[in-house]
Amino acid sequence: MSKTKKVTTKSSAKRVIVGLSGGVDSSVAAALLVKQGYEVIGVFMRNWSEDVGDFSCSWTEDLEDARRVAQLLNIRFYVWNFEKEYKKEVIGYFFKEYQAGRTPNPDVMCNREIKFKLFLEKALRFGADYVATGHYARIVKKTNHFELHRGKDPNKDQSYFLCTLGQEQLKHALFPIGDYLKPAIRKLAKQYGLLTFDKPDSQGICFIGEIDVKDLLKRNVKMKPGKVFDTKGKLLGHHDGLPLYTIGQRGGLEIGGNGPYYVISKDEKKNSILVSNNPQDPLLWRKECIVNELTWTRADIKIGEKLEVAIRYRHPAEIAKIEFNGKNNLKLNFIKPQRAITPGQLAVFYKGTELLGSGVIDKVL
Repeated sequence: MSKTKKVTTKSSAKRVIVGLSGGVDSSVAAALLVKQGYEVIGVFMRNWSEDVGDFSCSWTEDLEDARRVAQLLNIRFYVWNFEKEYKKEVIGYFFKEYQAGRTPNPDVMCNREIKFKLFLEKALRFGADYVATGHYARIVKKTNHFELHRGKDPNKDQSYFLCTLGQEQLKHALFPIGDYLKPAIRKLAKQYGLLTFDKPDSQGICFIGEIDVKDLLKRNVKMKPGKVFDTKGKLLGHHDGLPLYTIGQRGGLEIGGNGPYYVISKDEKKNSILVSNNPQDPLLWRKECIVNELTWTRADIKIGEKLEVAIRYRHPAEIAKIEFNGKNNLKLNFIKPQRAITPGQLAVFYKGTELLGSGVIDKVL
């Protein structure tokens, strides 16, 4: 990463560098900060500009939308290029995890390695006091620490994707729209005259968008066809490669029988997949798993403590007991069985609305 000299300012206002993505959420975040009296600078992070198969990346359109928002708000605007780092830290991780038979979460990695590491570090050298994004999450400042909480809008809450942030990141972060519902954000955008007020929400992989993930994987991950069996041991057909399938997945398998089928498990040694045509098959429901690569937002949890744990984005957090802790790993024992606990996904720990930490699901027991 290129070095940037620290820039100073004579203004008494706190300087905030906002990650302007070209979407409505970050646009309103910037507008709110301007109205609150901050010295606001807009930055578009150029992290991905390649086309994937038939999908054309919309980064140029997003860049122009971000630039026009900055012009309307009368704030300085820059483009910072993190493509090299993004390809290594996010896309490299994405392919590596799928190759290992796990299901990754690139949005969490993007926040950890790009937005709240490289972007934050460069912003601080640029003289910023804070960085801000359009995430639906809230930071609560206490006497000696910061708490990370769910966003007010339960349908848009994005705290899950911020689960690896610690105190060093939180003390320099602002989430201006965390106390708003999505309809109110669009209303504000229209009120402020922002051209992004009716722009559709971005979907898919962070900074890449909606793509054919199977096509992306086939181009970059080694595939080895194998067999597909049902829960009675009957051979139903063949799969195109284990990385193309994830636990709980419905369909996607060109096999005979009485489908649709749901992926129950993947056997790496035999290169086979076990499926069931029952979406509520008992084999899909488990109570225990091991999580590692732990991160804590503000404090370690205690052994024997019961917490609410979300095993994927938008999955309702359920009560789990922490049974033991080894070297940077925990065993979670859910009170109720959970459907399709998936290695590679993040188990995120909550107490009420507060996010306490997270770990990567390593094994399902």
